[in-house]
Formats: sequence, structure tokens, C-alpha cells
Amino acid sequence: MAERRLPPHRLGLMAVAVLVVTLMAWQMRWDWLPDYGDAVLGGLRLTLVLLVTTSVAGFLLAIPLGLVQAAGPRPLAWLARGFCTLIRGTPLLLQIWLLYYGLGSLFPYLPGVRQSWLWPYLVESWPYAFAALTLSFAGYEGEVMRGGFAGVPKGELEAARALGMHPLTILRRIWLPRAVQRVLPTLNGELIIQLKATPLVATIAAVDTYAVFGRIRQETYLVYEPLLLMALIYLLLAGLITLAFHALERRGARGIDAR
Repeated sequence: MAERRLPPHRLGLMAVAVLVVTLMAWQMRWDWLPDYGDAVLGGLRLTLVLLVTTSVAGFLLAIPLGLVQAAGPRPLAWLARGFCTLIRGTPLLLQIWLLYYGLGSLFPYLPGVRQSWLWPYLVESWPYAFAALTLSFAGYEGEVMRGGFAGVPKGELEAARALGMHPLTILRRIWLPRAVQRVLPTLNGELIIQLKATPLVATIAAVDTYAVFGRIRQETYLVYEPLLLMALIYLLLAGLITLAFHALERRGARGIDAR
């Protein structure tokens, strides 16, 4: 069996990462870190919660968006395509501001809203951050899933219909799993983009990882140390996402080979 070697670009990235970590450990000030440890963990927790919840919710919305574009009725396909085009054609920051400063400013004037159980949540920033990130992810992944559904060989679907399988059974057992398998590399990249989009919620006073390190820079008058540590955190999270998706791709490939 041939020995597997790391590609040169990965070796180069690893060398750069080792150099950066070494410089961070020995040449910079880190005496501030114990004072802000809890704040950093709190910001990281919000970043991870937003990443996981908005990605899951957005992907669940993307499945019907992609399905109706690939094989649904024409009016529904037009609506889904229009939604995806609108989301993909406007900046995410604009979407966040429209929900928070636009829609959020209307709620106090609606009758009964202030007295409802929703009011304590509507005055917070995280529901608008969740909604904007979810809709954004759904818009992009809806187009990705459209390509995934359209790329499944028609012969597999026709064979399932010939065996008398119910349409929902075909979708659940054949069409959806095969479509997801085809788009896993794209989903990997989109999830990393979603991770790097979460700092935008700091513009509406949500205290995520970016917001915490911004406060650290203002209070300690340090620039490079907080920014480099924040970059390392995001780099590690992106690496974990990539490793997880590579494992899913290998598992899916083994499943296909075993058939």
C-alpha cells in the first residue's frame, strides 16, 4: 500500500501555524487573558450556538427550497428561486439590519405585543441574528440542494418507482441521501462561510466571539494579541468542520462501494 503524504500546501499551512503559535506564546503579552477568560468562553458559546442552530434550521429550509426548484410545481419553483436570488443578491449585513432595526422597530407599535410572552425575546438581539443567519444559509443551500437533487441519476429514481415505492419513501431513502452525498464538499465550504459570517451579529449588540475580542482591544489597548487569538479560534473551528465533513465523505464513499 502506497504511503500517503500530506500535500505541500498543507505542510506549508502547518508550518505557518506552528510559527504563529510560537510567536504568540513567547513574544507577546498574555497577562490579560485570565481576566477575560470567562468572557471569551461566553462569546465562543454564542458563536457555536448560532453556528449550529442556524445551520441546522437553514438546511432544513433548504431541502424543500431545492426540491421544489428541481421537481416541484412551477409557481412554487418560481417562489423558491426568487427567495434564493433575493438572499444571495443582498449583503448579509443588510439583512441583519433590516430585521433588527426595521422589523424589530415595528413590534412595539403592534397591539398587544408588549403584553405578550414574546416581548422579552423581541427586545433581545439574538432572535434577529438567528433569523437572519438562518434565512441566509437557507437561501444559499437551497440553490446547492437544487443542484444536488437534479444531479441524482434519473435511473435510480425510475427503478424505485418501478418497484412500487411511495414517493415519500423514494425521497427519504434514495433521493435525499444521494443528493446530500453529492453536495457534501459544498456544504463543508458553506458551513465555514457561515462560521465566518457570525461576527456580523456584533453589529446589533450580540456578544459573540468577535464582540468579546473587540472589547478586549478597547480596554487593554492591545491589537495583535486579541486579533491573533481570535483568528486561531476561528481557524481551529474551521479545521474541525473540515475534518468532520471529510469523515462523512469517506463514510458515504464506503457505503456506496459496499452496495
